[in-house]
Amino acid sequence: MATKTKAKGPAIPHGLAREQLLEMYRYLRLTRSLEERLETLFRQSKVVGGLFRSLGQEGESVATAYALRRRDDGTGDVLSPLIRNLGSMLTIGAKPVEVIRQYMAKGDSPARGKELNIHFTDYRRGFIGQISPLGDLVPVMAGVTLTFNLRGQDRVGMVYIGDGATSTGAFHEGINLAAVQRCPLVVIVEANQFAYSTPTRLQTAARSFVDKAVGYGVAGEKVDGNDVLAVYGAARRAVDRARGGGGVTLIEVETFRRRGHAQHDNQSYVPPEEIERWASTNDPIDRYVATLTGSGWATVEELNAIDAGVDAEIEAAVQEAERSSLPEPEEALTDVYAEGPVNRPWTRHEPADPVRA
Repeated sequence: MATKTKAKGPAIPHGLAREQLLEMYRYLRLTRSLEERLETLFRQSKVVGGLFRSLGQEGESVATAYALRRRDDGTGDVLSPLIRNLGSMLTIGAKPVEVIRQYMAKGDSPARGKELNIHFTDYRRGFIGQISPLGDLVPVMAGVTLTFNLRGQDRVGMVYIGDGATSTGAFHEGINLAAVQRCPLVVIVEANQFAYSTPTRLQTAARSFVDKAVGYGVAGEKVDGNDVLAVYGAARRAVDRARGGGGVTLIEVETFRRRGHAQHDNQSYVPPEEIERWASTNDPIDRYVATLTGSGWATVEELNAIDAGVDAEIEAAVQEAERSSLPEPEEALTDVYAEGPVNRPWTRHEPADPVRA
């Protein structure tokens, strides 16, 4: 482990060290650069299905996940992302080559070509693949974190949900159960101004999503979602509260989705000047770089070196993924029919072992 060095300039907030600030920057740059490369692959028809960008939202995904206890042996904290939370998965342990293989539907992708983008799970590293019906992840993670309480495990769960999904029944049922059972769960509500193409004012009359926390009797906090350190601070408080037995926290991160719902969506329902305003004055990576360099916590040369390392890592991952073969035709039948072929589920192991799933 690298020796921590004292940063120059003002004190770093939230108990972070300079090396951690640089590590968060690396995950931010890795997220954006990987998505940019995926967009190129999409235009080359090498990506199968849709492509979802988190442009403008990378800061909140990385900063929230960075507050979790990250391990690779199935004993750490657990998160469940949505389609725009690639940064959270990279932060907790997913690898770029896995993500690229998933999008390209390769035979050695985590889902063996059956699922795309970030629809994959690894219990050891602590991430549970998304569920497309929005809102359904909240009751799932309520159940996951309830098991932490029942087993006496010192673990925390984090679930991401869009602002539109807070209007679903699944969200209500899940957060209500988690609140009553005092589950160690952090609910991240991404207020990115639109539920697909529906503006916030047309899908809820609530003045603020954090106000909904009051109705469930849980802690709530609203934060500028494009201020990386502010988001980390809110997530750190929520995770510590959950780990200490304080139950659920709802965090509203105010941000903006600068691309359409997916690559097929031209975002014509958003005024172009609004997109430009967020891009020019409120980009999370630009703001973070300004904070790091302006406070003397990092130099431009250090950040450029990280950028170069990220570019090299992504280039190697793309080349590795492109060498991978497509699934064998027989793979289409695996885990589909009861009579097989079926990969033995973790529930059938003796003893049952979820980290082997």
